[in-house]
Amino acid sequence: MKFDEIEVEDVDFGAMLEESFKKQETKNDLVQGTVVEIRESEDQAVIDIGRKNEAYLPLDQLKDKDGVILFNIGDTIPVVVTGNRGERPIISYDMAKKKAALNEFINEYDDEQEYIIEGTITKKNKGGYVIDCDGLEFFMPKTLSFLGPKNDAVGKKIKAIIVKVDKEKHSVVVSRRELIERERNERQEIVDKVLENKEPVTGIIKKITSYGMFVDVGGMDGLVHYSQISHKGPVNPSKYFEEGDEVEVIALDYDKKKRHLSLSIKDANPDPWENIDDVIGKGDTVTAIASNIEPYGVFVDLGEDLEAFLHVSEISWDKNVKHPKDYIEVGQEINVEVIEIDKDKRRLRVSLKTLLPKPMDEFSNSYKIGDIINGIVSSTTDFGAFVKIGSIEGLLHNQEISWDKSVTAKNSLKAGDEIEVKIINIDKNAEKISLSKKALESSPVETFAKNHKINDIVTGVVKDKKDFGIFIELGDRVDALIRLEDLQPLKAEEVEKGQEIKGVVSFIDAKNDRIRVSVKRLEKIEEREDLKNINLNQDDSMTLGDAFGDALKDLK
Repeated sequence: MKFDEIEVEDVDFGAMLEESFKKQETKNDLVQGTVVEIRESEDQAVIDIGRKNEAYLPLDQLKDKDGVILFNIGDTIPVVVTGNRGERPIISYDMAKKKAALNEFINEYDDEQEYIIEGTITKKNKGGYVIDCDGLEFFMPKTLSFLGPKNDAVGKKIKAIIVKVDKEKHSVVVSRRELIERERNERQEIVDKVLENKEPVTGIIKKITSYGMFVDVGGMDGLVHYSQISHKGPVNPSKYFEEGDEVEVIALDYDKKKRHLSLSIKDANPDPWENIDDVIGKGDTVTAIASNIEPYGVFVDLGEDLEAFLHVSEISWDKNVKHPKDYIEVGQEINVEVIEIDKDKRRLRVSLKTLLPKPMDEFSNSYKIGDIINGIVSSTTDFGAFVKIGSIEGLLHNQEISWDKSVTAKNSLKAGDEIEVKIINIDKNAEKISLSKKALESSPVETFAKNHKINDIVTGVVKDKKDFGIFIELGDRVDALIRLEDLQPLKAEEVEKGQEIKGVVSFIDAKNDRIRVSVKRLEKIEEREDLKNINLNQDDSMTLGDAFGDALKDLK
């Protein structure tokens, strides 16, 4: 909206400007004066302004910023007569400089050119305000100020447009109202254009914040909320844009009361999820860039405004991944396989490890059951220890640690220990490896079997009682079982732990670590031993015939 030119012509703004100074100015004449005396002790200079008039001028007005006096006695300087104190005129060199500068501005003013100024309100009267703009003083009538009646405007910085220059009266009139109304109209034109067309327009990013970006659209700023930046969902704008970047935006809404324009970048670009099947498929191998790393996984940029999630469990076949950043860096380019596409939830999941060789395949190609290898204890549990062998882990169960059943992973091993183990099982389908440490040593049963045979008489101490029999310890970590049917003539209910029991070896299976003892068989063996001893103690010369001969004689 243009300012009403008739209104400007009908008002004598020059007179209003003069009125604003009349309390301190009588003539406001610009005259030439001569420096006739410099009184540094009184901090003033005596200036001859003609007509036998001398005036005093504060010495500060004749000094530069470093305090050096710029003029000498006899120099001519312009001054403005602002009034009288008694019979002596009051003059100002500073006002003369301002008036000279204003005259120069007015003389060079081009009526065809538009001037928008920015200055500070320095004075106020009934008619309006004096605006200082880089040393030039312009007048702004109250009717053109767009300031409230109770507004304490002095000291306020404003923008305004020059609406009238009177070269005869040496006055310049400015209007803040016209500039504001013009900006409103321009803003409304921009809003109407972008809202009605609903087509993308080019904007320039002015400022980036944590909650979005302010974008200049044709001279008007609008906000792109961080949720309106990408089809991926809410994103951190600073990771994708810089101030000064050009972006395509679409207007969403305009709040006239708050003068708030809402913009969207994502709505200005196609939604990749509408034709996702044409873009990507499950099982595809794609190149992605790591954009954000969290303890639970990595968000990767697939391009085409698509983002996928790489869960920490899909990074490596190693089950002990502590943090994704140990494997991937932000900005790193990686190949991944698409393992899930959920259109309803707009979710993509990818895997890195599925493109890597399976450690179990590599392990089974390199090792077999019975191989003896070295490994590092990675952790201990109540049931055993996990042993790291290359990129895979095997389980060393408690019962495979030592022939001494009191030895467990918890009381004999710790993470980081290097140990030698034997592979006792490889299950590729279940991806499990079983290890043994005790298999590298001779079992106590094997040693026992070398020194004992079936029917050897042994003595053991009752260690445990079960429903099916009694376990006795024969020494040197060798246990044996006496089945209930082999316990006779002893009775199970009368047997106590710690009690010594004598029996004979009835069964030895060194391979499976099993020994059985029989008390029942001991009686028979002892009977045989007794009979044997009787026979050995008889006369060796006596024969069977002799014995029967004596018997026949008795019958006669």
